[in-house]
Amino acid sequence: MQIVVRAAADHEVEAAAAVLSEAFAEDPVLAEIRPGRPGEDRTAVLGRLFSALVRSVPPHARALDVAVTGDRVVGAAFWQAPLPHRGGLRAFVSQVPELVRVLGIAGGLRALAHLRRMERARPDAPHWYLAEIGVSAAARGQGVGGMLLEHALDRVDQRGQHAYLESSTPDNRRLYRRHGFGDGAPITGFRAAAPVSMWRPAVT
Repeated sequence: MQIVVRAAADHEVEAAAAVLSEAFAEDPVLAEIRPGRPGEDRTAVLGRLFSALVRSVPPHARALDVAVTGDRVVGAAFWQAPLPHRGGLRAFVSQVPELVRVLGIAGGLRALAHLRRMERARPDAPHWYLAEIGVSAAARGQGVGGMLLEHALDRVDQRGQHAYLESSTPDNRRLYRRHGFGDGAPITGFRAAAPVSMWRPAVT
């Protein structure tokens, strides 16, 4: 199947979030923040969460890329622009009710603790941050993740900027290394995961 990578339209946020929810359904860090509940449709719940997370960043301060075949979204990557984000507080506050509905109070507090740990590991130099990337089960093994990375990193390189992410698995780290990221320090404090920071300096 022919796959095209491009910027997502606003009406595709939910479709991109659905792909991310499928990709992260078994993620140990996410399971620590928002454990599954009996009888729930976990992918639907996580889809609401990812949609709220994307919309919690102002449109001018994010890049949501999608991989599509026909009119079907099969991959998504959510990037945040270098800080500071003008209007970021307003965008985040607008999504708080949905985040609380999905996470609950306890899950929200766990998520804040998780974000603080992640933020402490981020470099001081301004950078694009890859918050989430995922591919649907039907499209895995076809290089979609690499296509999404190349699309975004071309944009980053044209602007002469740095890029940063965290990775929890050796397989993913091999992919990121092929695209110019180097291993940084492990991020501690998680019970079921061992994410590693990864940095890609600006191309000069």
